[in-house]
Amino acid sequence: MTQNMLRARAVIEGRVQGVFFRASTRDEARKLGIQGWVRNLPNGSVEALFEGDRAAVSQILAWCYQGPPYAAVHKVHVSYEPYLGDQEGFRVAY
Repeated sequence: MTQNMLRARAVIEGRVQGVFFRASTRDEARKLGIQGWVRNLPNGSVEALFEGDRAAVSQILAWCYQGPPYAAVHKVHVSYEPYLGDQEGFRVAY
């Protein structure tokens, strides 16, 4: 079962704060059934943890390269971690 599950952490750089990036990421993740969180970082980037079906996580990662309409994504750093299944729902973390 966990072979089809994936956990990925993404740090998104660019104009990604103040443009509804976190709320839009939350909405997209919930539509895809992804668990995890998204938060602003002090350096102006956004970090997100995605956990769920491999295809859905791949889809949200691809979305991160575009983001919501007012975002200007310059770079996305993705790292993969062992799937834990420890996330419940998808939330904006503060």
